[in-house]
Order: sequence, then structure tokens, then C-alpha cells
Amino acid sequence: MLDTLVAAPLVRFAADIYPLILQNDLYRYLLGAGGTFLVINVLLSARLASRKIRDETPDAGQIAREILASLRTVFIFSLVGLTIAILANLGMLPVHEDPAQYGWTYFAINVVALIVAHDAWFYWTHWIMHRPKLFRRFHLLHHRSHNPTPWTAYAFNVSEAFVNAVFLLLFMVVMPTSVLAAFIFTAHMMARNAIGHCGYEVFPANRDGRPLFDWIAAVTHHDLHHARPRTNFGLYFTWWDKIMGTEDPTYYDEFRRAVTRCALRTSRSAH
Repeated sequence: MLDTLVAAPLVRFAADIYPLILQNDLYRYLLGAGGTFLVINVLLSARLASRKIRDETPDAGQIAREILASLRTVFIFSLVGLTIAILANLGMLPVHEDPAQYGWTYFAINVVALIVAHDAWFYWTHWIMHRPKLFRRFHLLHHRSHNPTPWTAYAFNVSEAFVNAVFLLLFMVVMPTSVLAAFIFTAHMMARNAIGHCGYEVFPANRDGRPLFDWIAAVTHHDLHHARPRTNFGLYFTWWDKIMGTEDPTYYDEFRRAVTRCALRTSRSAH
């Protein structure tokens, strides 16, 4: 009887909050991936033609496959989001509504820590998923998009979607996080992910054709990963690839070509 009295409010809470969580995750994908596709790949495609990384353009069949897989990923992200909400409601997770609860300096550190920690999480889980025994089970679906689009951002196997989704839950266990900080992090994650798959080099270059912000993973950086999957495992930054020696040795040449009207010409792996 006591268990029922305790469980009933929790079930009502989950039933009330889940539609909002699912809606937010769905809108984030549709606005992030769809907005990037609309702006870069449609509205600005003619203006950015000189920065198109590859000659080929992905077909409608690839995009449809990516969207369908991504909708499943949205569902998995929403389930992890529901878990976070339930644990926070039970007082088992240090999530707070007031972004200034620990001061605005803490808030800024919180957001930066989320992004930096997620980049490390992504690099190492991504590298592990490329091990031969794990690749097919975790990461093959994503690499079916040899020439990616913004819609590729969430095109994951179920297992990979869970690995990516669970990061935020694990981070929140370690560092108290505000709802606003989590929102900014997930919005940044979606935007950078979609832009990184857009196929146009939108990041600025120096006069010599090298990336102006060399520590940021430009579009060419991740595009090369889809062309040659054994290099360039980073998501936001190039730090881990440089430290671990996994950055593609042709990256700077390919970036230079992408910003000087030369399409990327790479041998595509069947991986």
C-alpha cells in the first residue's frame, strides 16, 4: 500500500513531463538539423558553392534514411531525459531551476565544463566504437552516410544513441547543473553536430588557407572522418586528435582546398 502511494505521484509526474521532454528533443533535432539544412544547404548553397567540400550531393533516399534513424534517436534521448527528470524530482540528482543559484560565474563554468567534457566523452566513445568488434553494432549506420548532411547528425544505431544520450545524466551526477545550462549545452551540441555534417566549409580561414581557429573542428575536419573513418574522431575541438595523433595528415590541405574552390577528393573507405 505504501509503495503504491509513493509510486502513484511519480507515475503522474512522468506522464505529465514526458510529452514536454519528447517535444523538446524532437524540436531540437528538427530545428537544428532542419534549420542548418535550410540555411546552408538550400538558401545559401549558391553563395557557398565555392566552399562545397565535395562535388557530389547526397540524394533524397539517404536523407530519408537519416531522418528515420534520427527520430528513433530522439526517442532514446527523450527516455534518458525522462530519467534525469525523475531522478531530479526524487532529489537524487543535483539539478536546479535557478541558473544563478551558485552564482553566474559557476553557471558559465558549468556550461563550459559541459561542452569540454562532452567533447572528451565523444572522442573516446567514438574511438572505441570504431574498434572492429564494436563498429557494426554501434556505429555502422552513421557511416552509411559517406557524404553526410545536417540530417546525419542523429542517424545512429540504438546502442550509439544511448551512449551519446547518457553523457548528460552522468555529467549531472558529478556536477550540479541548472536547467538553463543543460538547455544551452544541448542546443550547442545539436547546432555544432548539424553544421559539422553540412558539407560546406563555413569556418573562417587565415590568409594562408589554414583554419583561423585551429583548435575548433571545422566542417572539413569531420567530413574527412566520413571519407576516411580511421581519423578525426573529435566533435567540437581538435585537441584530442592532436594529442592522440589521430588527426588526418591531409586535414590542412583539404581545408585549404575547401576554402579555395577545390572540392575534396578523397578515397572513400567501404568501412
